[in-house]
Amino acid sequence: MKNWSKLIWVLALTPLLIAGTIFCSAGGSVNHKIKSELVNEESQKGEEELFRNEENIIASATNQFAFELYLNLKDNAGNIFFSPFSLSTAMAMTYEGARGQTAQEIKQVFHYPESLEVMREEFAEIINLINKKDKKYELRTANALWAQKAYPLLTEYVSPVEKYYGGKVSDLDFARETENSRLIINHWVEEQTNNRIKDLIPPGVLNQLTRLVLTNAIYFKGNWENQFPPGNTREEEFMVTPEKKVKVPMMSIREKRFNYLENDELQLVELPYAGQEISMLVLLPKKDLKSLEPGLTAEKLNEYKKQLRSEKIDIYLPKFKFETKYMMGGKKGILGRMGMPTAFSPAEADFSGINGRRDFYLSEVVHQAFVEVNEEGTEAAAATGLVVGVTMVVKKLVFRADHPFIFIIQDRATGNILFMGRVVDPSASK
Repeated sequence: MKNWSKLIWVLALTPLLIAGTIFCSAGGSVNHKIKSELVNEESQKGEEELFRNEENIIASATNQFAFELYLNLKDNAGNIFFSPFSLSTAMAMTYEGARGQTAQEIKQVFHYPESLEVMREEFAEIINLINKKDKKYELRTANALWAQKAYPLLTEYVSPVEKYYGGKVSDLDFARETENSRLIINHWVEEQTNNRIKDLIPPGVLNQLTRLVLTNAIYFKGNWENQFPPGNTREEEFMVTPEKKVKVPMMSIREKRFNYLENDELQLVELPYAGQEISMLVLLPKKDLKSLEPGLTAEKLNEYKKQLRSEKIDIYLPKFKFETKYMMGGKKGILGRMGMPTAFSPAEADFSGINGRRDFYLSEVVHQAFVEVNEEGTEAAAATGLVVGVTMVVKKLVFRADHPFIFIIQDRATGNILFMGRVVDPSASK
């Protein structure tokens, strides 16, 4: 096995593209070199100090959005994978400049708090925690704003975005060098994600009227706390549907203790990564995904997590690797249908907090993600297996992920969902 395949790479990137209308014009330049005070300095606070409450308000909001977005994606055939944190962070930077109905709709869809100061401070706390040093895994996030050269942005918009989100502004010339601007942004994306996310912004998405592009990247790489012995991996059947089966490499680890829950609906196992600060939750329905998905919410997940108990268990998880890409823009797109169509309307959108005028609207939202799971890394991340419990004097628990399942990668301290996905066919690479 090649060295790179021994590790798990999970990453996601979300750009928000704001294109000005035909009335946009160049104006005086603005100073984009405002010094960051919170996000770009290493946090000196411990986790206990950062998160005094049981759960960060923004983490709760992100988790609620995660399940609502999942329900809007679930009817698409095949695997699902996305980063609710990436989407929420990128949209938060745009929300800073939204006003009126536009702002109200964004707040409702992403469940941002009423207080802008609370929102800013808690995003800064989460970003600092993600980017902290001395971890046994790699987890980092970055934000960037790309503005039309010499186009005036309000200092009162740029300053808090850089201060609380670390979103530094770089000047590009979308009007005269559209393609080169696209390549520069995509190159930044590749650098932030160790070249795992390529060509994030497709040709044709940017045009001469583009005035601002906001990007967020999140990258994760970690080894399991309890790795799957490579010698245990065998080719086994995975039931995509009752009628369709595929052969997949099935990993296994036996008689190890994991946090585990079993009820009439599902089996749930928590697989920690090295350092035990990040973990994967694998939700394996006893019947099928359709029986589990409709009632799955952030509140329901918290109920499940409270019922987890340490159990000695045999786990079987398929290895998998796939990439997803979602174009979410438009009044009839995913986010528009979820309740924020005004942001995508040139005639109705109000982002006057960005430039002082009502000539901005969201032209597209692109989200792309990649995940690979194997024996040494997050390979148990996609492991939601069929649990077969045999009742005997000594009960031996078995978690066999040989049919479609849901998986979640979370920060254990805050409960913040970093990534969420569904494995329908682990043999599919796309």
